Amino acid sequence: MADLFGPQEQEPLVEEALGGPLADRLRPQSLDQVVGQEHLTGPEGAIGRMVAAGKLSSIIFWGPPGTGKTTISRLLADAVGLRFVSISAVFSGVADLKKVFAEAREFARTGRKTLLFVDEIHRFNRAQQDGFLPFVEDGTVTLVGATTENPSFELNAALLSRAQVLILHRLDHKALCKLLDRAEELEGKPLPLTPEARDAFVASADGDGRFLLNQAETLFSVQFDAPLDPASLGGFLQRRVAVYDKDREGHYNIISALHKSVRGSDPQAALYYLARMLTAGEEPLYVLRRLVRMAVEDIGLADPNALVQCIAAKDTYEFLGSPEGELAIVQACLYLATAPKSVSAYKAQKAAWKSAKETGSLMPPQNILNAPTKLMKEIGYGKGYQYDPDTEHGFSGDNYWPDEMAPQTFYTPTDRGVEKRIAERMAWWDEMRKKLRDG
Repeated sequence: MADLFGPQEQEPLVEEALGGPLADRLRPQSLDQVVGQEHLTGPEGAIGRMVAAGKLSSIIFWGPPGTGKTTISRLLADAVGLRFVSISAVFSGVADLKKVFAEAREFARTGRKTLLFVDEIHRFNRAQQDGFLPFVEDGTVTLVGATTENPSFELNAALLSRAQVLILHRLDHKALCKLLDRAEELEGKPLPLTPEARDAFVASADGDGRFLLNQAETLFSVQFDAPLDPASLGGFLQRRVAVYDKDREGHYNIISALHKSVRGSDPQAALYYLARMLTAGEEPLYVLRRLVRMAVEDIGLADPNALVQCIAAKDTYEFLGSPEGELAIVQACLYLATAPKSVSAYKAQKAAWKSAKETGSLMPPQNILNAPTKLMKEIGYGKGYQYDPDTEHGFSGDNYWPDEMAPQTFYTPTDRGVEKRIAERMAWWDEMRKKLRDG
């Protein structure tokens, strides 16, 4: 057997040994046996067209674990008669790559081209990725990389420009059921599950075919007196842990979904994505920071209590910890999702910041300048200032803008929630200013 940590050359696919793992024994022997990726492997799919033409371009397979990236790559090499070599970016280094490229060049001289499959290709650093370029360009290898991460973020633009990115989907219920049907046919017996437990078993795989077959192999190996119901199955097997890397794309996709669900006033979806994050082990204080941002960015003065709820939830969580304190996070999330929405304060900030950068050296009018010394008072600082709470209406209508600058309008409240009352108050002040100005 080839060294686990170095490049592995494999012959065209043959039937696996009967005693091997179930997932290996069920490995497809042709592209038409691959389930769940028909959008790529079908006659009109990108892979189907390449095989029909007998010529492959370099490819980056992007998709979640257990969706067939490695299997499809091996089948591609077999379908077009290429030598298949597999390496893992986790275990391989520069020396391994040099060896692969040297061997591929020797085989190319004999007329046999190489398909180089690189698993977890995103784990190679930028310099290592650049090392593929000359060998891809001169045809020494046809590169097929596999990644679970967004190639736009993880792979060099130069490498991406020389490869076609093909997206593999997580396996749906129908595809996973087809895998189980094949497993039962191969084993010559049904899984020891009730129909309800079978549905729960499929759902527990979370779209990962390899995980499903590994779990099925465990069920086949044990004798049960009666088919397992969902409760018994849950006690016997563990669910697949959801894919959620805190520093990867999945993390940002879910927080984006949470934010947009809150912004879109869908409390049910917001609660679902909140649960996805917290049950996957996300740091609750990170979620709370994002909720605070939603409170000030998307709700603002339409409901000032939204911010109060978020800060209270943070204090409650820090006081109680998990799991009790997570209920306060839920309450804040639901409050935000059901609150009236306004970006008026957000827009006002951007407009005011822009104006301040353009006019930042202008002096305020003298009537509102601070006058802590006698000299300042003598030169007019603070002269004519009116203390609004002491005026007849609690409003003086004074000018507070620099003399060289006309009054600006940065904040325009909506007619929603508390802002509706704020808008009415501001309109009354504008009317009073006009009356006071006109005498």
